[in-house]
Amino acid sequence: MKLAIRDALLINEGTQREADVLIADGRIEKIGGSISDAVDREIDAAGKWLLPGMIDDQVHFREPGMEHKGTIATESRAAVAGGITSYMEMPNCNPLTINAGALLDKHARAAEHSMANYGFYLGATNDNLEEIKSVDIHRACGIKVFMGASTGNMLVDNVETLEGIFASSPLLIATHCEDTPTITANEKAAYEKYGEEIPFSEHPHIRSVDACYASSSLAVDLAKRFGSRLHVLHITTAKELELFTAGDATTKQITAEACVHHLYFNESWYSSLGADIKCNPAIKSHADQLGIRRAVKDDVIDVIATDHAPHTADEKAGNYLRAPAGLPLVQHAMLILIDIAKSGDLSIEKVVEKCAHTPARLFDVNDRGFIREGYWADLVVVDPESDTIVDNEPVLAKCGWTPFRGVTFRSRIETTLVNGEVVYSGGQVHEGTRGRPLEYDR
Repeated sequence: MKLAIRDALLINEGTQREADVLIADGRIEKIGGSISDAVDREIDAAGKWLLPGMIDDQVHFREPGMEHKGTIATESRAAVAGGITSYMEMPNCNPLTINAGALLDKHARAAEHSMANYGFYLGATNDNLEEIKSVDIHRACGIKVFMGASTGNMLVDNVETLEGIFASSPLLIATHCEDTPTITANEKAAYEKYGEEIPFSEHPHIRSVDACYASSSLAVDLAKRFGSRLHVLHITTAKELELFTAGDATTKQITAEACVHHLYFNESWYSSLGADIKCNPAIKSHADQLGIRRAVKDDVIDVIATDHAPHTADEKAGNYLRAPAGLPLVQHAMLILIDIAKSGDLSIEKVVEKCAHTPARLFDVNDRGFIREGYWADLVVVDPESDTIVDNEPVLAKCGWTPFRGVTFRSRIETTLVNGEVVYSGGQVHEGTRGRPLEYDR
């Protein structure tokens, strides 16, 4: 089947231009003005933006072991509705993805159920260094290390193990950086002050700037000592930014990621949203939020992702000590970023670079992340002049709730294509198609 997208404004590789795009056998066959080839289907994109689909390098889809929170099927449906065409999923499920067998199991599950393209991290523990050394570099997207704080029994706090990972990992090392002793001391102090009724506004002080910096600086030091390829996930503080340099991400040994909720929210939202925006690392001050936005604009931060991490509404209804950290984000991530672009803090070209181009480059993803002839047709048609009223839309994540209730975003995801197939259009997910495993040029 051949499909043509007509009269779109392509936003790709730092430029905007009007063009048609011809798709055949899942790939982009031709890009140009007024393509006249006979086609089986056309999409009229006049007045619309055509973007490469987002490659989300950090999601938690909860399968296996926590399917009451989310599954590969449900969360990938929410992802394609939000313009995310590929994702890289984290290892802290049950059982943990810490060996080759668990990695293969996740691939098998995704092949059967995922609507988006998929990749999976191999997780690090204090005692699986040999698994990391022998990982199939064509099967895993990277090595995930929870440095200092984690859920799911994946804390790596043994100094010798950390040195072994940074010295010998054959893949990019992606780190969650928070320092447990600092967090524990802060939580104890908060408990002594408030008892069981710790307010959610204390979260950024418990999971503090110092807790983040202590761990991030250790990761950067290890990477510099051992020459490791390091990617520090979900930066939340302006202070951490001094650890990173501006420039082309493809030339850096050490890169950094920001997440959409840390770009959108700041600590003033705890009074109204409470547990709904409790996440690790914490959403912090307005100054931190603005610092992260500037760092994205100035190419100090290289990638934007979601850290989509759903929990049920009942779980989130607990008090501060009981409510788990994490929130559903994939369905609204691109809408958030387009709103930020419309506010003038980022250009839409920069959004595309951080969400599609750079993740593809950093993780060596083959033939994705760009609108180029010969590449897979992972594409998103956006109407920049229509609104998305969140309360009028179904929440597709299995948890059924969103922190964005009451929000109206100033654009709309019209159509999402994965491997040339329309998987979402007109507000509806089109069942029956499945994504493909990400392939890596390594």
